[in-house]
Amino acid sequence: MKSNSPLPTYQAIFETCEEGIIVVNSEGRIILANQSSKRLFGYSIDELLALSVDDLLPSSLRKKHAELRKGYSKNPQPRRMGRGRDLQAQKKDGSLFPVEISLNQTFINDDSHTVAFIIDITDRKVIEEALKNSEEQLIVYASELEKRVQARTKELDETIKKLEDVNHHLEDEIVERKKAQEDVVSALENEKELNELKSRFVSMASHEFRTPLSAILSSASLISKYNDPGTEEKRLRHVDKIKSSINNLNNILNDFLSLAKIEEGKTEIQVTEFNISDLANEAINDIEEVLKSGQHVELRKFGTERKLKSDEKLLRNIFINLLSNASKYSFENSKIILDVIYGKNNIDIHVTDQGIGIDLTDQKHLFERFFRAKNATNIQGTGLGLNIVKKHVELLSGSITFESQLNIGTTFKVKLPL
Repeated sequence: MKSNSPLPTYQAIFETCEEGIIVVNSEGRIILANQSSKRLFGYSIDELLALSVDDLLPSSLRKKHAELRKGYSKNPQPRRMGRGRDLQAQKKDGSLFPVEISLNQTFINDDSHTVAFIIDITDRKVIEEALKNSEEQLIVYASELEKRVQARTKELDETIKKLEDVNHHLEDEIVERKKAQEDVVSALENEKELNELKSRFVSMASHEFRTPLSAILSSASLISKYNDPGTEEKRLRHVDKIKSSINNLNNILNDFLSLAKIEEGKTEIQVTEFNISDLANEAINDIEEVLKSGQHVELRKFGTERKLKSDEKLLRNIFINLLSNASKYSFENSKIILDVIYGKNNIDIHVTDQGIGIDLTDQKHLFERFFRAKNATNIQGTGLGLNIVKKHVELLSGSITFESQLNIGTTFKVKLPL
């Protein structure tokens, strides 16, 4: 590429580009720099034009960089600097910041010049570190799960050894041995299930954490580029995406905590008397921010309104989980109906959506842990929500059923005693 002037026709594009652009002559002197370079390094344009490109590097690297620059001049070609290494640049105030740099060659007045494109990746490094820490925590959790497996295996070995030591021929001891053997078989089956759950948990959790964290990383990197007037809408759109991803992570963690409490028998029932219609309205308000564009929830009440004696917190979780699922598996601009039906001895809660529905072959597995229907694999989820809902309903001495048709919608029906 050749040009007869150091100020090309595309100067407006050069000056408004979000990347810092610096043009360097064969001696390493800066002859052109755009406004983004000025913001990145804290120098005025005139100050930049008085510098060597080596002056923009940490002092410990300047001598080596001068040699590398000469080598590049002998064999100029498009390339990314520091492949596989972290690069840093130095501001006017002496502070260092991480950068990503791409090089290219151009000709100005028939003389070879090097063009450097510079991006500040400080935000990206922060998010990458957060992602790394999350993966390390996941590995620690998996390691703790493995220790539990080993401890239970040791207990089984001790039980088997005790069985081998039993030598008595009395009928009562024979019956006791048989029962112990049955317990061992049952424990081994539970052990096998625990191993399978561990494997499925690590695989699922790794994917479900990585997806929102990657979205946060991408949005945070893009936000740093929208600093100029007129880019507020783009910046807010990426802020909303970060908030949504954080909500997804929070929902995943809540599912894991709820499941752990249920499995350990630590879920306690706190019975109070409350108005279920008021609770339904609160749940609708809670999920407003996760509804898709154009979606709305309609609350309908049937029968004589009465107060319910139950666990308000568990019932709120049931409402929010079913309403969130109705939104997640429905389309934009669709209606979700929440019916509260007061009977003589029971209260029925129906949540109806106009979504993708559930295939008949998948329906029998719907309340199993980690199960995802075939037509829902591309929609984010842990496969734990409905399993937790079913257990919470049973803790409240109730029952849950559903009716569904593909591409028409689904209705979940919860029946609770007054």
